[in-house]
Amino acid sequence: MTTAPWRDPSLPAAARVDDLLSRMTLEEKTAQLYGVWVGAATEGEARTDGVAPHQHDMTADYDWNELITLGLGQLTRSFGTAPVDPALGAQALARAQRRIAEAGRFGIPAVAHEECLAGFTAWQATAYPVPLAWGATFDPGLIEEMAHRIGEDLRSAGIHQGLAPVLDVVRDPRWGRVEETIGEDPYLTGTIGTAYVRGLESAGVIATLKHFAGYASSAGARNLAPVRAGVRELADVTLPPFEMALREGGARSVMAAYNETDGVPASADPALLTELLRTEWGFTGTVVADYFGIGFLETLHRVAGSPAQAAHVALAAGIDVELPTIKCYGKPLVEAVRAGEIPEDLVDRATSRVLRQKCELGLLDEDWTPEPPTGSRIDLDSPANRVLARRVAEESVVLLDNQADTLPLPPDARIAVVGPRAADALAMLGCYSFPSHVLTHHPEVPMGIEIPTILESLRAELPDAKVTFAEGCDVLDPDTSGFDEAVARASEADVCLAVLGDRAGLFGRGTSGEGCDVTDLRLPGAQADLLDALVATGVPVVLVLLTGRPYALGRWQGRLAAAVQAFFPGEEGGPAVAGVLSGRVNPSGRLPVSVPRVPGGQPWTYLQPPLGLAGEVSNLDPTPLYAFGHGRSYTKFTWTDFQGTAPKITTEGTYDLSLTVRNTGERAGAEVVQLYLHDPVASVTRPDVRLIGYQRVELEAGEARQVTFRFHADLSGFTDRSGRKVVEPGVLELRLGASSADVRHAARLELTGAVRELGVDRRLRCESEVRASSG
Repeated sequence: MTTAPWRDPSLPAAARVDDLLSRMTLEEKTAQLYGVWVGAATEGEARTDGVAPHQHDMTADYDWNELITLGLGQLTRSFGTAPVDPALGAQALARAQRRIAEAGRFGIPAVAHEECLAGFTAWQATAYPVPLAWGATFDPGLIEEMAHRIGEDLRSAGIHQGLAPVLDVVRDPRWGRVEETIGEDPYLTGTIGTAYVRGLESAGVIATLKHFAGYASSAGARNLAPVRAGVRELADVTLPPFEMALREGGARSVMAAYNETDGVPASADPALLTELLRTEWGFTGTVVADYFGIGFLETLHRVAGSPAQAAHVALAAGIDVELPTIKCYGKPLVEAVRAGEIPEDLVDRATSRVLRQKCELGLLDEDWTPEPPTGSRIDLDSPANRVLARRVAEESVVLLDNQADTLPLPPDARIAVVGPRAADALAMLGCYSFPSHVLTHHPEVPMGIEIPTILESLRAELPDAKVTFAEGCDVLDPDTSGFDEAVARASEADVCLAVLGDRAGLFGRGTSGEGCDVTDLRLPGAQADLLDALVATGVPVVLVLLTGRPYALGRWQGRLAAAVQAFFPGEEGGPAVAGVLSGRVNPSGRLPVSVPRVPGGQPWTYLQPPLGLAGEVSNLDPTPLYAFGHGRSYTKFTWTDFQGTAPKITTEGTYDLSLTVRNTGERAGAEVVQLYLHDPVASVTRPDVRLIGYQRVELEAGEARQVTFRFHADLSGFTDRSGRKVVEPGVLELRLGASSADVRHAARLELTGAVRELGVDRRLRCESEVRASSG
């Protein structure tokens, strides 16, 4: 085999794959199409029993030593299954890879994949802020840097593929997985998600876009529920982030979603996974199943009557790899092909895609080695990682309100810290961080990373302050017996910090996370009543929220001294929030999701047409308390010198608009200038406003910078009644604002000419530039 063409790295990948495919038996080809869940045990030995702490039965029905004689497509979560020392885990993975290569005729190793939603989901690895916090930064460059570092850590341990980012756009914040999303706007999700993809891919790790597509639009905000979104919602809200991440980010893998849309499961939809993804968008990578998603075609969706039929439906739709372990793409698939029930061409199509990706990774090369690049020297939570985690956390904290300049806190104040999230390290972490996702099954194992709590961080931040603490209540338990102590501590203080929020978990074991959906947007448990009791003391109350979704805060409008929102800010979240409270950090985060006024009054997002807005025909007002893009600062900014170019352009033209942003305060800060589009008249209803550009501007005290946006008519495009993506002539309004509701300047623009249909080469992003002001 060493002289076979498929071993020759000088040949094109397609030629190598064609040669290799021609030499493989049906069983060897199908072996490339599934993963096996091989977890690393704490002593560093590779687990080969397929068992993992998951709600589904993972008991293996195969013999590992016999299985790998055919080869193997993927190894599932060798680090993310159980706590294992990183160096020992890397050695165990390398041994498993060596055994796979030695057992098969062709010596081809597996692709090893892991979760990396908020950092490498491994013991002792850095726990970064969750994606919703990435969105709050409005800083793609920072997120790209973070993703590159995550990718380097994955590669150092021998991992090839990361299951991130999530590009689902929030449609109902009651959905449990909101914390995993970047926000409620497709442009923000697309730009931040694309930055993450670029960073991960630049480290040599395959980024996997998920969940394709429509998963977050589930009816009633229930996990894995049917999706009843219309054609235009899917085309104009759901799909653009995926298109951007593929075209501009270069993602090499896509994960098919669990959901069904209008009766068709995503995993069984060739129009989605083949016609759109491959034929129209030109995607050439691999499509992987969400865990157990192919089996769900039989057990949950009931569009298949057996594992073999599920395999046929999924292969025909375009799913190349079954994850997390073998069920449908193994013996059932082989037997169905042998019986003439499934065309072998479908197997060949998927296998060639998998092998081409392995070729790109160097796994078909003769000099491939299973040893990770760093050998035994693996530090997954390096000082540099923690510095970066702190930067992301600090930029993501949103100052919602600050009455009478209550914040920053005086350095010698008497501070009562109250609430169930104040002294719990897990309050900083989302569902897919290793301590929340895996360590709950191993209570005897230490955290593995240092995670300062809010209480610890505040005491370190303000050493001269007198800080007292009372928990008050649990996150979810309705017991109020701790209220008296909490009220007593607050009554003795100059200011009370109410640290409230979520506990991340899986499938109902938390208040936020996968399968932790809620009926409305009230604070969990007795926390709202605790906040009422604290406010009733008359002591100024600063609300600090550590959550995975927005919660309704209208009940306390005008009653709080200040409010700070942090979306699971990671291991450095405690110092980051404490820095905002002390004033060491000037808050610059902006809301990636609207904060509702009442718990049931806004189960949707700011992207609403006129009928979705407040009006006289209904007594329910969905207007949010804090709008998408909102966030305050400890300094002040002025926006002046607004100007635009000619008021008319063609339907394929461009329009420049600019303004000067000046920091008129006494300290450095960051402003986020947001560009929104308002389309007064169109052939179908349009959102009243939607984000089409933004620019984060860092300014020293007294400094001014000029910000310029170049709007292209493509950015006004939408899906018309016939299903075409078009730009229509007519009047538009471009609005520059500090949020979707805080418009500072507007330009009226007319598009002239004929209706223009957009192709796959359409512009997806608004160019922007920041330069020194001449004023």
